[in-house]
Amino acid sequence: MREREIPTTVVIDGESLTPEEVVAVARHDARLELADGAYEKMQASRERVESVIDSGDPVYGVNTGFGHLVETHIDTEDIERLQTNLVRSHAAGAGRELSIEEVRSMMVTRANTLAKGYSGIRPMVVELLADLLNAGVHPLVRSRGSLGASGDLAPLAHMALVLIGEGDAYYDGDRLTGDEALATVGLEPVTLASKEGLALINGTQLTVGLASLFVVDAERVVDAADAAGALTTEVTMGTTANCDPAIHEVRPHPGQQVSAAAIRRLTAGSTVLESHKDCERVQDAYSIRCLPQVHGAVRDAVEHLREAVEIELNSATDNPLVFPAGSVDERAPGTDVAAVISAGNFHGEPLALRLDYAAGALTDLAAISERRTDRMLNPKIQESYLPPFLTEHSGLRSGYMIAQYTAAALLNECRSLGRPSLDSTPVSGGQEDHVSMSGQSVLNARTVAENVATIVGVELLCGSQAAEFLPDGLGLGTGTGAVRDAIREVVPPLGDDRQLDGELEIAADLVRFGAIRAAVEDALD
Repeated sequence: MREREIPTTVVIDGESLTPEEVVAVARHDARLELADGAYEKMQASRERVESVIDSGDPVYGVNTGFGHLVETHIDTEDIERLQTNLVRSHAAGAGRELSIEEVRSMMVTRANTLAKGYSGIRPMVVELLADLLNAGVHPLVRSRGSLGASGDLAPLAHMALVLIGEGDAYYDGDRLTGDEALATVGLEPVTLASKEGLALINGTQLTVGLASLFVVDAERVVDAADAAGALTTEVTMGTTANCDPAIHEVRPHPGQQVSAAAIRRLTAGSTVLESHKDCERVQDAYSIRCLPQVHGAVRDAVEHLREAVEIELNSATDNPLVFPAGSVDERAPGTDVAAVISAGNFHGEPLALRLDYAAGALTDLAAISERRTDRMLNPKIQESYLPPFLTEHSGLRSGYMIAQYTAAALLNECRSLGRPSLDSTPVSGGQEDHVSMSGQSVLNARTVAENVATIVGVELLCGSQAAEFLPDGLGLGTGTGAVRDAIREVVPPLGDDRQLDGELEIAADLVRFGAIRAAVEDALD
């Protein structure tokens, strides 16, 4: 099957970064470059910050304390020390370390929002962040600690520590101190100037970086679920009459129409479907009959999240933001030279709510997939030509019986994760009295995506195994046949019982990394 095109270089300008480009940098080590115009925007923003400092006006995070300490004035000679202390004190995360791809997603998205030119940071600091990415230096970042307002402070602070030669980082598999990692790749640490510590850590880049990975993965999972559902429809002697365009024209939800069309394309040319057009069965079970409606609703939920992610990727999300004089309401605080406005673009709610929604939707995709798996395995309801649990000599052999247990266990975990965005715990002496918990929402969503990829992978394994027992002379559709072949390239038919955990992982990877989608596209183009 052909490779999907992955860019080898991603150019950031603060305006046009996509989830797919985040994936290219995070997973495929695409090189990161700054657009020429980004330098000019950042330099102009930096000059505005310096003009405000010269004016002596109090500006949050520049010459004041943070959070509850906002009223505390910082003397001019301590302004740079303030930024270093900020990064050190906020590196207070806990829990597992973020994976390399998660750290890289956070780094590229932070560089992009700084390149937008509203953060007052020097271009050289953002260049250093890009240089770290390109050199393969990855800060050690703890996964817990973000409340999603003021942004993802703790994780971003762990990232920023390495820029000043502190903290820890991984390079070529080795864990080094920040200064050792920089020296190893020939880079020098930076001394943070006014506002630069705040510019590095105040924003939603843990959330939006990981949400970019989630969106791409979730879309692949939904496509693979369509393929798995189409295959299950065939091997259980179901019908695709439920996917007739007329049905979906009178209830025209976009995702529903896409999934119905996908099932029709996948099963085109199927002699299995043709063989029982006039059978006595009146209706299929809901997990077959309502596939377009359920899968389509999941598609729409993931699309709703994508819209927010694409906006957030190219937004200025730190605080305060730096604007040219005369570009904002005259009532806003500022000087004759620039306006530095304290507001709330760091609040992760636009992502948190949609992440929880999308994670819940994906969980329901897992639920319907698991039920279809049961229809292939369960001797009480499966087609008569299929042996119990898809193995000959059942009883002596257990076949795929326990693979369904694993799917059920993963589904239970998805259902138990909760909805972090519904919670808010005030912090910072009550100054930050409503937070989004978007960091936990995206971590949960990522867990859901991994689990659901495995659950759909189980359905694909079972569907491919069930196809081994099709009556002579019957063949799968062009698309579903390609799906079965993609599975068979890496997993042989199940004869005698064998250890299945590795095969479940292989099938999940085919789902998560787009191989099932690619197999279908190659077959149907």
